[in-house]
Amino acid sequence: MIQRLKKWGAISPLKITLFIIFLALFLFFADVAFLRFMELKALDLRMVSRGKLASGGETVIVAVDEKSLSELGRWPWPRTVMARLLDQLKAHGAKVVGFDVIFSEPDENAGIKTIAELSREIERMGLADARLKKLLDKKRGAADTDTELARSIERAKNVTLGYFFHISEKEVGHLTPEQIHAGAADIANSRYQMIQAAKKTDEGMFVRAYSAVTNIRALIDAAENSGYFNAFPDSDGVIRWAPLVIKFQEDYYSSLPISMLLQYLEWPMLSLKIADFGVESVSLNDLVIPTDESGRLLINFMGPARTFPHYSIADILNGRLSPDLFKDKIVLVGATATGIYDMRVTPLSAVYPGVEIHANVIDNILHQNFLIHSGWTKFIDICLIILLGFIVGLAIPRASAAWGVLLILVLLAVFIGANAYVFSRYNIWLNLIYPVLTIMTIYLAITVYRYITEEREKKKIRGAFQYYLTASVINEMLKDPTKLKLGGDKKDLSVLFSDIRGFTTISEKLTPEELVHLLNEYLTAMTDIVFKYDGLLDKYMGDAIMAVYGAPLDQPDHRLRACRTALDMLDALKELQKKWSDEGRPVLNIGVGVNSGDMVVGNMGSQMRFDYTVMGDSVNLGSRLEGINKEYGTNIIISEYTYAGVKDVLTCRELDSVRVKGKKLPVKIYELLCEKKDAEPHGAFLRCFEAGLEKYKQARWDEAISVFRQALEIRPADPPSELYIKRCEDLKKDPPPLPWDGVFTMTKK
Repeated sequence: MIQRLKKWGAISPLKITLFIIFLALFLFFADVAFLRFMELKALDLRMVSRGKLASGGETVIVAVDEKSLSELGRWPWPRTVMARLLDQLKAHGAKVVGFDVIFSEPDENAGIKTIAELSREIERMGLADARLKKLLDKKRGAADTDTELARSIERAKNVTLGYFFHISEKEVGHLTPEQIHAGAADIANSRYQMIQAAKKTDEGMFVRAYSAVTNIRALIDAAENSGYFNAFPDSDGVIRWAPLVIKFQEDYYSSLPISMLLQYLEWPMLSLKIADFGVESVSLNDLVIPTDESGRLLINFMGPARTFPHYSIADILNGRLSPDLFKDKIVLVGATATGIYDMRVTPLSAVYPGVEIHANVIDNILHQNFLIHSGWTKFIDICLIILLGFIVGLAIPRASAAWGVLLILVLLAVFIGANAYVFSRYNIWLNLIYPVLTIMTIYLAITVYRYITEEREKKKIRGAFQYYLTASVINEMLKDPTKLKLGGDKKDLSVLFSDIRGFTTISEKLTPEELVHLLNEYLTAMTDIVFKYDGLLDKYMGDAIMAVYGAPLDQPDHRLRACRTALDMLDALKELQKKWSDEGRPVLNIGVGVNSGDMVVGNMGSQMRFDYTVMGDSVNLGSRLEGINKEYGTNIIISEYTYAGVKDVLTCRELDSVRVKGKKLPVKIYELLCEKKDAEPHGAFLRCFEAGLEKYKQARWDEAISVFRQALEIRPADPPSELYIKRCEDLKKDPPPLPWDGVFTMTKK
């Protein structure tokens, strides 16, 4: 049970993936300010990359621009200018005119001041009479520009006045309750007409106002409608949302675009639907406007500044424009001149006329062209975080570093491209930052985890193999440590066994120190040769050496490597023998056996302690071949399975077909002699020996004995030739049963 808990507590790529996905979802629901800010910036980039959209054409902007200021004088203008403008727009057939400016104070008119001063002076001098008073009243009325504008508004019957709210309680400390209440009465015509509210609502979700700054009474009485033009930028100063609902005292009020549309659509029912979580929607009859819980509309900006037609007030007043430009249009009157300071920051521009923001809102609502960001899109966001997180978490641990980078780049490119396409094509705002951060965080976390675990594994491998393999082979192994997993694989390999002849007798003649020194000198020389051919020093077994070729790295020529190791061992031994002889020390002799075939190779043992080794019948046969050298008086014996891979490069002498003890199937064995290029001195002898062996296989004993004696004449004291002469004489006396297969059965290991 404890082991299971430890195993569960261990870090793994899957657990890293699950943790980061849960963390991403937690942050997603927590709506972390910094990540929300990043997502808003990503939204801005999508709007910019989408390009300009075509507006519906119903909305135009009549601008207080630089041209108008140049021709009509500095702002604010006399109200007579606005009166003339309204008269012109009415004559041109404008359907609705909305003011993104406020007339909160009476017009400063020098004529009225002069008439008032004149009246007071006449009264003081006692010169007033009925006719003079009537004349002064007439002149005063003619000079009252506020009244003139009010009359134009009343005649037009299509004007929506703008006003604004104080949202901070600190801004209204100087006002009395009566003044605040009077402000509410002034904007009564912009209240929502029908409100469907849940029994319990979260009042904290609404934008709350504390007072209203309204137009002067004469204009309020003359206008058909009104609406606020407050704008609330996000924390980065960018305006992305339009507040369609503001709560003031106990009522809910509509914005300037909503009020203008109410007039444009000929007074449909303006409804506000409030759920327990906040605002659910705003509607104008069948036109439903999706909002967030605070009643804000996410503005789908149609393009940069001047996407909607802009017309200079100076051009309108001076008759330079066609009346058809305004027929049946929604006209927004506002400032676009930079010096008037009604410029805003939007996703598409750092300098954007505030009046054109209202135009975007009107166009969005009129054509139901909204950016979609609702409950179901958030559900998709959650699914994408989970799905993309698992794709990365499951794929990266199985991929190489290069493929991992490629996978992440492709995945990010596909996701970001699909996200941008869905936004551009369907106006759907899906979260970009959380899925991207999930992908990147999981990738980086798993990469770091893999680096740490692989470095730990490499250190473990170096420690385990530094005495058994050369540094170059270890470095190659470290490129794929998974090949060294606990357990075994079946592979075609070569194994080499070497053993010192008569070592027990020699050791009895030496002191322990002399024995260790002699053995270390011998083993060092032999081990260097194993490493020379990138062999694996499997183990020392007393005076014996076991080496493997073809593992842990694949070596297609492992047979040749093993055989050349054996040949070099004999060459090195000759030099050592001469040295030992000169030093008066015992001279060692060795036998080497090499076999090739399928073997089980891998880390074998327990989780706490294991060895990288080989097992199987092919390994056992290699050990037997080393021992068979004693029977034939040879130094190196290889099996037919090894011989098949080296016969074109090395010179060998076929020795026999033997059946080793405990095995039924025979195996051909060969004495390894030298490289092919060095075989010329052996030519005549080998041909003679092969002829004798052929006679032996045919059970022609006398002929075989004769040929083997000829071989001894070429190479006196050749142990295999002497062995066969004796064997033929024995078989001649005691013939084997027929038919004879020529196989010699070993009676001892």
